[in-house]
Amino acid sequence: MTENELRWDRVPQVTRSGEEDTQTMSSGGCIRVSGVGPQHTEATRIWFGKVSNEPGYRSLPHHHGEAETGGYVLRGKGRIYFGEDYTEFLDMIEGDWVFVPPFMPHVEANMSTTEELVWLTARTPDNIVINLDEVDDAVLEGFRRA
Repeated sequence: MTENELRWDRVPQVTRSGEEDTQTMSSGGCIRVSGVGPQHTEATRIWFGKVSNEPGYRSLPHHHGEAETGGYVLRGKGRIYFGEDYTEFLDMIEGDWVFVPPFMPHVEANMSTTEELVWLTARTPDNIVINLDEVDDAVLEGFRRA
């Protein structure tokens, strides 16, 4: 970037605690809250928010369209189910990072029946969530409702 391309007329935007956009697309027991996104900031190529699942809850099967998704587990024990019939899975704990490729069907689950699962998620270009047909809990190895 050259000196002529710098934007001295721009200012950062802060979303204060309690002022996040809560009307963002969610799926089942997976709740997404937008901290940075086109819903309430000037952002046009990123969505950044907090995602949570209550104890013993999970998302609906879904994918994120063309969006690349990165996540960081703040607290709790999660599992992401994927693959045909959601028979494959990876576990995540506090401090773990995850990348979800575009168009990959998956289910995000809180594997604890007593503790909340909370993670931060960044997605480009926006919080694209396309819910798919529901699957029975019995298909998801090891998942239990609270």
